[in-house]
Amino acid sequence: MRAPDAAFADPRLAELYDLLDPDRSDLEHYVALAEEHGARRVVDLGCGTGVLALLLARRGLDVVGVDPATASLEVARAKPGAGRVRWIDGDARSLPPLALAADLLVMTGNVAQVFVDDDDWHTTLAAARSSLRRGGRLVLETRRPEARAWEGWDVAATQVDLPDGRRATVAREVTEVALPLVTFTSTVELDGEVLRSTSTLRFRPLDEVESDLRAAGFDVHDVREAPERPGLEHVVTGVKR
Repeated sequence: MRAPDAAFADPRLAELYDLLDPDRSDLEHYVALAEEHGARRVVDLGCGTGVLALLLARRGLDVVGVDPATASLEVARAKPGAGRVRWIDGDARSLPPLALAADLLVMTGNVAQVFVDDDDWHTTLAAARSSLRRGGRLVLETRRPEARAWEGWDVAATQVDLPDGRRATVAREVTEVALPLVTFTSTVELDGEVLRSTSTLRFRPLDEVESDLRAAGFDVHDVREAPERPGLEHVVTGVKR
């Protein structure tokens, strides 16, 4: 599997992640989906700093948070209520041997798009299926390539006041568009130090995502728009056959 980006794997950047992106209202949709499907056991694959995993755990759900970025998991483990979540340092291949029989597995944000290699993507889908009970659901979100969202991703150097009184300068630049791949570099300057993270995402069209899910043993149950980003993303639900 590809190593996680520095934005998640560098402890200095992982500690800043929630501070630089405090509005996680996009996760409310997944809390609602868990309730809609009556899920009691949930896997948050690519859980990052654990925001969604903790939201679900506070509602009494049995939650497993999985991420290959150790630095992000350390941030998650230090949060109030973290003891309610089972944290796994690894990727989807760490799940099946645990016999989780989960009701729901989610891949929020850009998680589904970080798998730029076909083998990594198909391995992840197969492992996700193995971790679910029969009839369990996989929910992922993926950006619509036709919306060309990357055209608005560049951010000129901007100062951001952090809650602890420090001031950071952040910037982002799309460095390559070679569809289906888009690469961008994010920069944070703080305390005289410049931290950079380069990321590549794969933009799969909806018909490809649906085909891949079916090949992995899922029936495509539902396709919706992400409520907070209408016209830009699909939220796809597959049901384990």
